[in-house]
Amino acid sequence: MLHQQVCDYLRLRYPYTVWRTDFAAGLKLPPQVAIRHKRLQSSAGFPDITIFEPSHVMYGEYPLLAIELKAEGVELYKKDGTLRANPHIEEQAEMLQKLRDRGYKAEFAVGFDQARNLIDQYLRGGTSLF
Repeated sequence: MLHQQVCDYLRLRYPYTVWRTDFAAGLKLPPQVAIRHKRLQSSAGFPDITIFEPSHVMYGEYPLLAIELKAEGVELYKKDGTLRANPHIEEQAEMLQKLRDRGYKAEFAVGFDQARNLIDQYLRGGTSLF
């Protein structure tokens, strides 16, 4: 549902933006299909949505934005700011860091509001109009 909401928002608010989503994210694929899907990726933990647009000048200089979506209420970090112990989330955090190391903007977004705000800040240089 969250994935669809973000895709619908991009289509509505930024119709000329080029982006791609990992359709298989969160799906329970049959074992043979899951194996094939995994073999078609550079590695596990790849972000859910990639926006192939440069950032707004007020946001910084990034050639693209990669977002790993998490459902509302998911707690990624402990109170001390460290990542919670979860192999799947750790794998995703490592991938986001690899992308950052290459000069891309790559972030987690928990819930629709956080995803929308990240997208708006990245593409418009400010928060959402609505």
